[in-house]
Amino acid sequence: MSISEEMLTLAVAAKQASRQMADLSSATKDELLLNMATALEDRSAHIKAENERDLSVARKNKMAAAMVDRLTLTADRIKSMADGLREVAALPDPVGEISAMWLRPNGIQVGRQRIPLGVIGIIYESRPNVTADAAGLCLKSGNAVILRGGSEAIYSNCAIGEILQQVLGEMGLPQGALQVITTSDRSAVTELLQLDEHIDLIIPRGGEGLIRFVSETSRIPVIKHYKGVCHTYVDAAADLPMAERICLNAKVQRPGVCNAMETLLIHRAIAADFLPQIVTAMRESGVELRGCEEAQKIIKDLIPATEDDWHAEYLELILAIRIVDDYEQARVHIETYSSLHTEVIVTNDYRLSQRFLREINSSVVMINASSRFSDGNQLGLGAEIGISTSKLHSFGPMGLEDLTTRKFIVLGDGQVRE
Repeated sequence: MSISEEMLTLAVAAKQASRQMADLSSATKDELLLNMATALEDRSAHIKAENERDLSVARKNKMAAAMVDRLTLTADRIKSMADGLREVAALPDPVGEISAMWLRPNGIQVGRQRIPLGVIGIIYESRPNVTADAAGLCLKSGNAVILRGGSEAIYSNCAIGEILQQVLGEMGLPQGALQVITTSDRSAVTELLQLDEHIDLIIPRGGEGLIRFVSETSRIPVIKHYKGVCHTYVDAAADLPMAERICLNAKVQRPGVCNAMETLLIHRAIAADFLPQIVTAMRESGVELRGCEEAQKIIKDLIPATEDDWHAEYLELILAIRIVDDYEQARVHIETYSSLHTEVIVTNDYRLSQRFLREINSSVVMINASSRFSDGNQLGLGAEIGISTSKLHSFGPMGLEDLTTRKFIVLGDGQVRE
């Protein structure tokens, strides 16, 4: 069977399965996810063994440390995958929810009801935990899902997918509702992206290159998130010890992810006090620092920041720092260089914080909290399916509700249009 025929077969099976999944009760879907969570834990040793095969290849190919970290599945991370499925099972089911009913003058009632999208394709890199996270959210929201992970995680992804698919079969549910593409042939992605008659949405998760390729190639609607250039602005009215904790966490806690801080903006009025403090803390954590001319006047040995640094998503322990004259200059900088992912203000000035919320239109805007909270799980959505930095049809971390759409329903008692 050719790659083209193989992808078509997967998509047709998913489309057929999606009709059955859309009709499942909430109780059945929750039972499915709970059984899947148990199965992952029961077969943890098998998953780790297959993951080690991927890690062996990664080490041989001298993969970057941040990427190896994303790829690694420990016992704790497998448990986290299982717990993520349990958390999704505990969330309210959006399917079937009826909202905004209204009565027309002719007596008909009009409302909107949530329904699944249908078939969702997930194309992702490195993180094999996405296989379980994405499956859980898609199945809970009544969709079928086709998963295509990167070649660097193929053994891990196939192992997880096989375990989850077995649970579907054991419960008498269509295994076509969850399929993992087992070939690492890149043409499989190209072929998959042409199947707009069978697949309703594509969600790419990975580097900017992958997402641009998917967006430019696909005939299917795509949720886009090119990169995460996340800013933290420390205002003149900030509590400096709190600002240090927030900034350090945002950069250091896990630098290789899209919600890590990449640019730090500091109000000129506090720069002389705060900059040496944060530079010391960052350097103790191994962060390479690049600063504007004003920052270099305070800290002489900063690496000079260039225009490219303001655009950069480093995904490693590198931070760009700029001193700004005031909030307005910080706002303009964010608007100029933002990737519409996550922006943070640290301040005790209530009015200014409200301006920040109102005027900054990235997908997540925060007051006095680390950008690392820009995550579906941390925001209470359950394990997120991805992050959208385009405004249609979803904006920001995507949870269950974002994997549904709404249809109009009309209730009448014999009305005809005159």
